Amino acid sequence: MTQLLNLPSWRAYDVDDAGRVLAGYNESGSIQLVELDPDGSATRLTSLQGPCDGRYLPGARAVIVEHDQGGDERRQLSLLRLDHPLAHPVGLSELEPLARDQRFFHKLADVASGRVAYTTNRRNSVDYDVVVLDVASANETVIYQEGGAIVEVSLGSDADSVVLTRRIPEPMSQQLLAVDAAGREVRTLTDPQERARHLRPYPTSSRGALIVTTNRERDFTVIARLELATGIWTELVAVDGHDVTGWLSPDERLILAMTNDDGVARLGLHEAATGKFLRDAELPGDGWAAEPAVPDPIWSPDSRSVVISFTSPSTPGDILRIDVETGSFTRLAESTGSVVDGQLVEPESYRVPSFDGELIPCFIYRHPVPEDAALTGSCVFHLHGGPESQAVRAFNPIIQALASAGHVVVVPNVRGSNGYGKRWYSADDVRLRLDSVRDLASLHAWLPARGLDPARAALWGVSYGGYLVLAGLAFQPELWAAGVDIVGISSLVTFLENTSRYRRAQREPEYGSLDQDRDFLEQASPLGSVDAIRAPLFIIHGANDPRVPLTEARQIAAALKAHDIECELLVYEDEGHGLAKRANRLDAYPRAMKFLAQHLRAE
Repeated sequence: MTQLLNLPSWRAYDVDDAGRVLAGYNESGSIQLVELDPDGSATRLTSLQGPCDGRYLPGARAVIVEHDQGGDERRQLSLLRLDHPLAHPVGLSELEPLARDQRFFHKLADVASGRVAYTTNRRNSVDYDVVVLDVASANETVIYQEGGAIVEVSLGSDADSVVLTRRIPEPMSQQLLAVDAAGREVRTLTDPQERARHLRPYPTSSRGALIVTTNRERDFTVIARLELATGIWTELVAVDGHDVTGWLSPDERLILAMTNDDGVARLGLHEAATGKFLRDAELPGDGWAAEPAVPDPIWSPDSRSVVISFTSPSTPGDILRIDVETGSFTRLAESTGSVVDGQLVEPESYRVPSFDGELIPCFIYRHPVPEDAALTGSCVFHLHGGPESQAVRAFNPIIQALASAGHVVVVPNVRGSNGYGKRWYSADDVRLRLDSVRDLASLHAWLPARGLDPARAALWGVSYGGYLVLAGLAFQPELWAAGVDIVGISSLVTFLENTSRYRRAQREPEYGSLDQDRDFLEQASPLGSVDAIRAPLFIIHGANDPRVPLTEARQIAAALKAHDIECELLVYEDEGHGLAKRANRLDAYPRAMKFLAQHLRAE
């Protein structure tokens, strides 16, 4: 377990004109910035107390560093100048402040020559405004302050206008807006009531069109062009039955397209003007190469290559450079040097029938040589967060450690998960919430067909996955032998009442509103059925969590102890929504593993 948690991983954030790669590396225990030179050398740039990321500032030898404090997610922006070699990796006091106020969020959105765009909620703590900062003069221009949560900002190559992606009340939906650089006029590009995703907008240099990933009027996403003058959409890249997303090259000649094939990334290069397929872009194996597991691909400024952050079940995180003329890759940074052969296992994919005939996508991890024979036949469900996220073919040390110990690990994408079309991610909205919990029961009924003991099945989940853990224990107490809840929601009512104001505005369209759906929110809250829980529970939470307040963990722990149900609660004072620091992971996860082994071992 310790070795798996200590495996270092790389991720790529940006590429500059000289071919240098700004990377993140977690060898120190949290992700810090490292610069990879074309000659293969690496220079550590930061040594902050918590994880950070960043972007190069075009037109200068400098990096914009994004960081928070203790996992509170109140992102702050600083400048690291690289005009002269660094004597050592810098700490926070050695960075130049750009946008800092610990009371509010300042999230890096985009960069252009000498300019930084960021989103901030400092006006009213709820809505996100868009600010463009001129780094040389320190002058700021607020270009958008009309409310809502801004997801993406595209500055483009000139200063005429900016394209924004804004969340709308419909779940998993965004609206495209264009704003002139002075913030005088906001132009609506898509219907504010349309239930559709509009992601990764790329304005063309003429500003006459956008290249965008969208699922308007269809189930799966495609790459399309939107003509701004006419509002006409043209599909460029589409794959039946799969989500496709894409990244436009700086010279606007090519699109790197990624097809989501059941959590496996398939990359291809296409002509931007027509969508015509040119060639595959090679990857080392079945894995993932974009959000949510790793940062998105990055085009080099000269459009001759793409830098990829690649992960797979057996690859913690490598950095690759793909030559666009050949489609072949070169590995720039490798993460698997310390992995023992055969220690990491690849999953098998299944579709499991649910209560209503739907098929639940599911991965199964089974180690051929388990460490503890007494755990053979036991099963742990590993449940992702979101709920609009997806379990993909990425490295997860917890899944690998559970499998290595002897548990079979079931990793489902229950209804509500992304990656399988609009219909599937919408199938748990608001008053359909408990259908996703019923998926867990259907998966449990399927266990004997895989040779597993249904009496020795446990739930492990993070964030919304933690809610599913608690819901499974509360609403299906006869099915589950134990649970591990990490930063999970115990009451949808108190969660919405106590979460950060900006989070409540974002989450009510998915879960239901306190004003209109309180009765159902109470019905779907595990805390309200705590007297039905029989399985022991292990809880992990960060004291600074701005998404799911610590009170969610404390109230379920107190209620279980009042009912004499075994419950252990670990709280980490320097963490937020999850465990970002290795020292805390090395403390919490082995204890959770030991807890599960005690309750799932064969008699």
